[in-house]
Amino acid sequence: MRLLPLDRSVLDATATILLPEELVTVDDATEGADAVLVFGEEIAAVGSVDECRARAASLGHPDPEVRRLPGTLLPGFIDPHAHPLMYGQMMTWVDCGPERASTIPEIVALLREAADSTPAGRPVRGYGYEHRNLAEKRHPRSEELDAVADDREVYLMNASGHGGVVNGFTLRRNGVTRDTPDPDGGVFFRDEHGELTGELSDAACNILTGVTGVKVGRHGPNFHLEDEPEEHARQLAAAQEKFLAAGVTAIGDAQVTRREFDMYLRLDEAGRLKTRVHMYLLSHLLDQALEMGLHGAFGTARLAFAGIKFYADGTLGGWTAYFPDGYVGDPCRTGQLYHDPEDYSALIAKAHEAGLQTATHAQSPDAIAMVLDAIEDAQRRNPRPDARHRIEHCGLPSPEQIERMATLGVHPVNQPQHYFNWGEGVTDAVGTPGERFNPLGEFQAAGVPVTLSSDAPVAEPNPLEAIQTAVTRTTRRGHRLGGDELLIDVRSAVAAHTIAGARVLGRERDLGSITPGKRADFVLLGENPLTCDPARIAGIEVLETWIDGEVAR
Repeated sequence: MRLLPLDRSVLDATATILLPEELVTVDDATEGADAVLVFGEEIAAVGSVDECRARAASLGHPDPEVRRLPGTLLPGFIDPHAHPLMYGQMMTWVDCGPERASTIPEIVALLREAADSTPAGRPVRGYGYEHRNLAEKRHPRSEELDAVADDREVYLMNASGHGGVVNGFTLRRNGVTRDTPDPDGGVFFRDEHGELTGELSDAACNILTGVTGVKVGRHGPNFHLEDEPEEHARQLAAAQEKFLAAGVTAIGDAQVTRREFDMYLRLDEAGRLKTRVHMYLLSHLLDQALEMGLHGAFGTARLAFAGIKFYADGTLGGWTAYFPDGYVGDPCRTGQLYHDPEDYSALIAKAHEAGLQTATHAQSPDAIAMVLDAIEDAQRRNPRPDARHRIEHCGLPSPEQIERMATLGVHPVNQPQHYFNWGEGVTDAVGTPGERFNPLGEFQAAGVPVTLSSDAPVAEPNPLEAIQTAVTRTTRRGHRLGGDELLIDVRSAVAAHTIAGARVLGRERDLGSITPGKRADFVLLGENPLTCDPARIAGIEVLETWIDGEVAR
């Protein structure tokens, strides 16, 4: 049995013994236990009911409440890479995903219906389309969105979140013509005649944020569209409820600008921040962060600054990840790097030297190589044995790069739901190498930590769906790419969405497992994911979500 050291300052706390039908602690030292003693906001003991009762008595509670729980109790899921405010905002947009629209006319009809009920002058925004899922196998064009409205902005965001399509009004309002140069880190796409198609990606999305909105330059895709602060607060609160409903108790916001920072502070000050949030400031704020003295992670148990987010290349879903020899599906597209390798290396060195964790979006082998080179150079100049630098998505690393990650202590943070939703599209884009997309089993075999997340709103915050996909590698369409060496077992997948998530957020001492001394954050499931049919894991019901010893949902 493991015990929480006695802290006289919490003697007034209540003591409750939780007795679930099954208990999964994600801790070898407590695995096999039957009960958990919750003392105030923390876990005080894990063992048998009698052991927990004895510990409660030693804490001044000889007759603790014993609460029987139907189902399986696990540590709360941790989602270390998501975009909660963006997710909440998109919940107010039109869902144009594959379950609602399979053709471009169907998308136009959905947006047209929304336009008819939206006040004049207000933008019409949709999300979730993936051109390979459409019957036409192409992106919509601006003239097709003109049929929705030609007197206000119409924006259809790609499922990747790295751009989409706008109508002609939006291009004209922002002075974008066929002669407008592409911005650094972004593209205004053109057809074979040089005419604008309406598709835009990454930094080109700066045109959508208005005159006073957030501008991120070449530091990433700009999805920081502005609403009134009260509306943003409502959106963030609504998104938070979605995470809680899925059993998520801690989140890493992987792209924080002043918009997100302001909203988290407002929600926290109002006492409405239920989940634990860890903020990664976007790299355009690196100098300001250093000037303010942010030389390491800090914060409270609910709201913390964790590190800096960078982008190396674009997205596989939007075909903007960097493949210099072109895409198999479109040899004219090569994608892009956001930074010259030397400039990027200097940025990483600056953050590393200051003691900050970095988290870099990188999908292609060339982009991943740039990240690893920069981290290796920074570590050589200023060794930090436990820097925990992250590579976000890390979709297609070579076997040699995986070995380098192990040597450098780099943590890839993957999203199996990307594979679930459009895994076939990766092979369409880059050919046979795409079958290794998200090579979790190769990471594990090389000793590289496996960490799972959602990237919401690119995918729904649904850890059980991510765990099922990591175990089965079966897509939404029923396909499976690659061999068994890419799979991980379900126990590893559960750990990847709990203790591994805590580790990349620097919270493994108080989150991620059911261990004495840690926070009493739990998820109660209707069935044990370790013993049910792997193909049914995603359908397991989330019964309750606990934070700090109380039911949050």
